[in-house]
Amino acid sequence: MKVINFSEQNSVINHFMAEVRDKSYQKNRLLFRNNIERIGEMMAYELSKTLTYKPKTVTTPLGTIDIPMIKDEVLLATVLRAGLPFHQGFLRVFDHAENGFVSAFRMYTNREHTEVGIHTEYMASPSVKGKTLIIVDPMLATGGSMVAAYEALLKTGKPHQVHIASVIGTPEGVEMLQKSVSDDVTLWCAAIDPGMNEHKYIVPGFGDCGDLCFGEKL
Repeated sequence: MKVINFSEQNSVINHFMAEVRDKSYQKNRLLFRNNIERIGEMMAYELSKTLTYKPKTVTTPLGTIDIPMIKDEVLLATVLRAGLPFHQGFLRVFDHAENGFVSAFRMYTNREHTEVGIHTEYMASPSVKGKTLIIVDPMLATGGSMVAAYEALLKTGKPHQVHIASVIGTPEGVEMLQKSVSDDVTLWCAAIDPGMNEHKYIVPGFGDCGDLCFGEKL
């Protein structure tokens, strides 16, 4: 599995990441969501460079020109609910993509809230057969939710190519994906943080993305 970590290079993504991590910026829910969307847009643009293209002849008022256009059939899938703003950022770039949604969430399995299990309850998606599948989920902590979404989506067919995108990952999450997905998958992360705390939250991270975007859940 190829891993692309944008924090290892200088780009405006680092500026957006600094804001979403900042406790004072997090008080503005609109700003937080907008930055998650913008990270998605920037990442989608970079990912678009790896797709396959074919020329299309376009007629202008003064003539014609051949322009390379994306050949891939893109299917953009997200993990509910935290993935929605990130998904929207990708959708602004891949605006003709089909869309899929997976409800995969983690639940603590012990009283101390140090062990988690992953549950999938719902999926709505076209077939991924022959398509370029892009799975987006902002947090790659243990990797369990992403693997659950990947496995659920691949039950609908064999994709041409798979890309996985996260805002923040951990070495543990990356390792989980490496063990669970095919070798030709590419992982895109805005940053990979050192690890998780005892409650399986990414450190230093920025907290719970779903809560920061939409409000705390019961």
